[in-house]
Order: sequence, then C-alpha cells, then structure tokens
Amino acid sequence: MDTREILKFCIERGLLLDGDVLNLFSETTDTESVKLIIEKLKHHTQRRIITKNIFEENKERVSEFFLTLPRENQKRLEKLKIKLGLHIEISKEISKPLEAMQSIDPVQKLRERLDEFPNVKIISRNTIFKKKVEVGDLVKNFRNRFCEMKGILQEHSELDSLISIDKLSGSRKGASIIGFVSNKRVTKNKNILLEVEDLTGRTRILVNQNKPELYEKAEEIALDSVLGFKGFGDREILFANDIIFPDSVIVERKHSPVEEYAVFISDLQYGSKLFLETGFLKFIDYLNGKIPNTPETDKIKYLFIVGDLVSGVGVYPGQERDLLIADIEEQYQRFAELLGRIRKDIKIIISPGNHDGVRLMEPQPFLDEKYSWPLYNMKNVLLTGNPAYVNIGARKNFSGFDVLTYHGYSFHYYANNIPSLMEALNAPEKIMAYLLKNRHLAPSYSSVHYLPSEEDGLIIKKIPDIFVSGHLHKSAISYYNNILTISNSTWEEETENQRRRGNKPDFCKVPMFNLNTRAIRLLDFDQRK
Repeated sequence: MDTREILKFCIERGLLLDGDVLNLFSETTDTESVKLIIEKLKHHTQRRIITKNIFEENKERVSEFFLTLPRENQKRLEKLKIKLGLHIEISKEISKPLEAMQSIDPVQKLRERLDEFPNVKIISRNTIFKKKVEVGDLVKNFRNRFCEMKGILQEHSELDSLISIDKLSGSRKGASIIGFVSNKRVTKNKNILLEVEDLTGRTRILVNQNKPELYEKAEEIALDSVLGFKGFGDREILFANDIIFPDSVIVERKHSPVEEYAVFISDLQYGSKLFLETGFLKFIDYLNGKIPNTPETDKIKYLFIVGDLVSGVGVYPGQERDLLIADIEEQYQRFAELLGRIRKDIKIIISPGNHDGVRLMEPQPFLDEKYSWPLYNMKNVLLTGNPAYVNIGARKNFSGFDVLTYHGYSFHYYANNIPSLMEALNAPEKIMAYLLKNRHLAPSYSSVHYLPSEEDGLIIKKIPDIFVSGHLHKSAISYYNNILTISNSTWEEETENQRRRGNKPDFCKVPMFNLNTRAIRLLDFDQRK
C-alpha cells in the first residue's frame, strides 16, 4: 500500500496516525477498506489521534467494522486483523459437504444426539440469536433480570416489610426494598453511598462505616447487582441496617446408586506452540485403561471440556508468535483426531470459551460448525453453549447431578474490583463462591461482552450440584453451600500474555468425581518434571 495516500486521507480529515498503525497498514493492498475502517473508528471514538491502543480499546466495534466489508475485502485484510489482535472470523472457503451440514439447525442436531446419551440431559435452553441488537433489548434485559432476581430475593425471610421504592415514607419502623445497584461510591466521611432503583423509582442507601460487618458486605457489592436492603428512611435516602444477597440455598449432597466417574478439563489451547501434548496423550492413555493399576478407568463415563479447546487466531495482540497452527479449522481438525482416540463409551460434553472461534458476547452459542465440524461428526460428543446446565447420571429413583458449566470470562473483572477477591486470580474458588452468592455469572454488565437478549442467560436460576469453570488456568476444588466447585488447570505452558495478567497456572491436572461416594481425586498428567 502507498502509505502516502493514507497519510493524505488522514490529514484531510484532521487526523494523526500513529507510526505503528501506519506500518501495519503498509502491509495490505486494500487502501479503500483501510480508509473506511479509519473513518468509522474516528466517528465512533471522536479521537483525532489514531493509535494501536485505540484499536485495542475498541476491538469489538472494529471487528464489526471489518464485518461490514465485502467478503473479498475481509479476506485481503485477515493478516491485518491478526496483527491488530482482533477476534477474527477466518474467511476460508467451505467445501460443499460442509455447507450441507451447516444447513441443519445445531439445536435440532442436539435433540437428535441426545437420544444417544441416555444418562445425559441438557437442561439449559441453547438459543441462536440472529436479530440485530437494539437499545430496547438492553432495557428489556435489565427489566427482566430485575424481575427474576426479585423473585429469588423474595424467598428470603429476612426481607420483612418489603415495599417498592415509591412507597418509602420515612417510617421509623423501617422497611425492606429490593433494588438494582446503579452506582456506588465512598463519601468524604468514608461511608458507602449506593444509588439503587427498582421499577417504581430510585433512592440512595447509606452504609455507615461505624457498622463494620455491614460495611464489609457493602464493599462486596458489584455494580448492576440486584440485592435486598433493610433500613429506615424515605425516598431521598435509606440508612441501611442489613444487606441481603440472593445467595444459593444449601443443597443436598447427592449420591448415585451406581459407581461411575466424571472428569473435568478445560483450556487445552490446541494449536499453540506451548500445548502440552505429551501430558494430554498420557491422559488419553489413562482414559483408555493403558496405564497399569488403574482399574477405576472402566467406570469413567463422562468427560467435560469447559472451553478453550483450541488456541484460536487473533484472540490477543501478538498471538501469531505463540501459534504452531495458524488456521482455526485445522486446529479443530487436529484436536478432534486426538479426542477420537478416547474410547467411545465415554460421553464428551463440550462448551466454548473465548478462544474457540464463537462470538465473545455471552451467553455464547454452540461451537461454530464452520470451523469445528469434525467435532459434530463424533458420535460420543455433545456440544452445549456457554454457560450450560447438564444433568448426568440420572436413573430410576435418582435425579442425577446438575452440572453448571461456565468458562469464566468474567472472573478477571471481579478479581480486580471486589476487595475480598483482589488475590483471587490464583484462588478461583473464591470468585465462583462470590458468583453463586450473587446468583449471577456476571452481575456487572461491564464484566463480560454481554448479549442483551430478552432473557438473561447468565442468571443462576437453578442451584447446581456441581459448578465447573476454567479460564484462569488454576486448579481448585472446594464446596460452597454444598455445591461442589471445580476450577480447571491448563494444558498450555505459561505464555507472556498470562504472565502479564498475573496468573500462576497449574498444568495438566484433572479432577475426577465419583458419583456414588462423592470422593474426588486430582489426577496429575504433567510430564515436564
């Protein structure tokens, strides 16, 4: 590309272009498309200096700008998208057999596949969201979230004398309200002041620093969460005496009448130069009973893979340096070959993560068949969205175990914004307990790229028996209100991107749960020692 033409274009519009960005643009021949991207970014950000950081801060919108271009133009700009660190959609030509496969609704395929999984049931509703998102969708989403969470909170006996905000009258008897936390700040007197609203109005809630237990509760509040408050005051201000989180009830610790096992993994990042293939092959040998003195392997019936099967392409800036396979379809093909070595009576339940070539907005749909079609062809593989509820092990007179799977993209936000979770990047069980306490996988709207559909798919409506996650690459097993929480390790060596985030990963660890005795073992397949 003639960079002088791009510079002239920018000068005519009063723009300055960072040298790094100009160098990236110099490697493409599609001048007109580059001009269009710059123009759209200028209007979106209202910035006069275009730097690489501007692209980084607006990745989702820039990705959308690319998708507005004709298909041929998108193909010519793929290398540029990778260098900008965008989560791209690779424009690889699709064979006719694959096009025929894609004409079938994935949800219909799921229904057909479930007949082959007699002891596995998908509880969550997997929807494919096709319509354009509008402002009204966000309003409906928040309104419906409030109503759902209000229904959960109304079951708490502590919320006596419950009224709506417009009925607050200053009575000294006190009252309880349920509200949506829209703002939170610390006053000059070190009290915490919340702005809370419901469908009838809004008020402020003051939490006095001289009430240490209550103050600690208030410090734990995330923006956009729906909570209960007890106190006294009027519509102008309510002085809090208690804060009630939706929280999960204490569930029964179930025991299956049959001895069988479930194992859980995530974050394989296949396609990375740092993929720990030796360890994963050892794990496959274990599942297949090829390791001496492991008679229990015959009873392993369920394998959960909770996101980031492959490394993906363009997930973070500079990722191309870490890739052994730079084509996402080939990543899935090669990974499916590995999974195909596992004995066929093990049911493999797979949900996506942020590396897996599906939209980043949550809830995430099934893996995209355009790239992951080899997995769709495997008869012992069942695909779900993210998050998902899956019931396993149900039999006559036994309801089975409800497993909530969520990859964990929201976890970083809470580790950075909730005081008690500041060190929790390396203690993910604390973040998982926090989300169960809030009955929502991402209570703060800004904690994930959120798809504002009418129904909030991130509410924890049903209390699970097991809650499984990944993303932080840290192995942890714990209980919260009798809910077994499992965070998975990674199968990729530590990358520079991980080091910058402050993660201290665990490698090749596999939790194995006995559905009959509830005993849980942490298997170690790390072969680097």
